[in-house]
Amino acid sequence: MARVAVVTGGNSGIGRAAAELLAAEGVAVAVLDLSGSPPVDVSDAPTVARAVNDVCDKLGPVQILVNAAGVSVTGRLEDDDYAERWQRAIAVNLTGTMNAVRACLPHLLASGQGRIVNIASTEGLGAARFDGPYAVSKHGVVGFTRSLAVDLGRRGVTANCICPGATLTAMTAGISESDRDAFARRHVPLGRYAQPEEIAYMIVALTRPEASYVNGAIIPVDGGMTAMNN
Repeated sequence: MARVAVVTGGNSGIGRAAAELLAAEGVAVAVLDLSGSPPVDVSDAPTVARAVNDVCDKLGPVQILVNAAGVSVTGRLEDDDYAERWQRAIAVNLTGTMNAVRACLPHLLASGQGRIVNIASTEGLGAARFDGPYAVSKHGVVGFTRSLAVDLGRRGVTANCICPGATLTAMTAGISESDRDAFARRHVPLGRYAQPEEIAYMIVALTRPEASYVNGAIIPVDGGMTAMNN
């Protein structure tokens, strides 16, 4: 019987690449996304719970959860709407991750080999200028993943975190090609942005049965950027 996976934010970017790769490996994949049908806002806990229940009714109990839903929210502390930006980043990137975990948790525990993979960012390991709301939310995802690993490991569920670096997704589409190239030459040893599929490869690897002893890992997938800049 096929394993069942929930992928939040699975209609675009890294989430979509992960969903497609999981499906190619024979996993039954359900995507929860704000652009889905029905739309699922991960910051709304009752909506997430209903969506997960629907998945279980149609596909069976969830054994894999990939939390890829996220928003990129920046701002200066003195901006009038900084508090609103802060709340939005926390609500989607951090609270949304928690909502999905709580909704899937009974099924992950019952499987005896549940897998949680949370998507943070290299900015969950550091920070960029004027990026406080986003960086704080992604640091929170890193900390939450570690807490999950400690709390759930003896109950048969692993939790790990991927920290992508510069990746060609909708979040970076507004950056000009020349600016992307300049950034990559300066900060990324591989000299380029990642394709979403390159991030998805590591996500899916952590969901496989063979990854049963990987727990609480925080893994940069960034072309060497973290190594170069630390």
